[in-house]
Amino acid sequence: MQLAVPGLCLAALGALLAFLSRDTFQPGSLAGAKVLLTGASKGIGEEMAYHYARFGAEIVLTARREAALQKVTEKCLALGARNVFYIPADMAMHADPERVVKFALEKLGGLDYLVLNHIGESPYEMWSGDVEHTRWLMQVNFLSYAQLASAALPALTESKGSIVVVSSINGKVATPYTTSYSATKFALDGFFGALRQELAMQGTDIAITLCILGLIDTDYAMSRIRGKVFMTPYPASEAALAIVKGGTTRAREINYPWQAVFISLLRDWAPEFRDRVVRTYYNYSTPS
Repeated sequence: MQLAVPGLCLAALGALLAFLSRDTFQPGSLAGAKVLLTGASKGIGEEMAYHYARFGAEIVLTARREAALQKVTEKCLALGARNVFYIPADMAMHADPERVVKFALEKLGGLDYLVLNHIGESPYEMWSGDVEHTRWLMQVNFLSYAQLASAALPALTESKGSIVVVSSINGKVATPYTTSYSATKFALDGFFGALRQELAMQGTDIAITLCILGLIDTDYAMSRIRGKVFMTPYPASEAALAIVKGGTTRAREINYPWQAVFISLLRDWAPEFRDRVVRTYYNYSTPS
């Protein structure tokens, strides 16, 4: 009997892991779904646009660069999107988030998924004391997310839809060279975590999926970390698909790559050890 207990525990653990890692995504559920996707002109946003298109969604794309949006729109239509519209917008401009949601509702006639993915460019360097840049980045990376979500809530309440928030491991664990960026990502975790609680208390059936991403091989990310970080990047297309699946299955949180969850756990279990481990992945030479 004593020998059987560990075996039963291992079997139970294996069954739990299998249950948690099961893929419940149904591609057909996105056919005709009404999606507003921000940051859609390049990187992970562009890859998400193509995945939604393959699954037959109706999509509104937004980003700052109109020429890039046009190219992504054309490819989405070729891949099978039911309808695609785009609207250039700058999320640093206070009026643009509400304008984008209004455009999406006019074109789509409703909304099932609000996918928040855009980010502002930020230097990858030691904190320089530039508070004005941090203030601007908070508008782009955080406050505009809150504005977009607020404007979309009535439509999402009607459709029992989803808010998909693309965040980062930097919103769970602080790392070097990301002071302002980390601040915006931590803010997303707090805001949308609290909003999820409030919606549940009100009986509002809107899912919120927080997407925690590690290092992804976008051109922007690779240009920023060159010579500073010793990590293996993961494919943007795979990250985008994980986000699409997580949002569609109404997951509370997804981690890509899956190992990112362990870094989050170490945040609370062993913070000093975690910090020492994190610093080993970063290159820093003291100025002479």
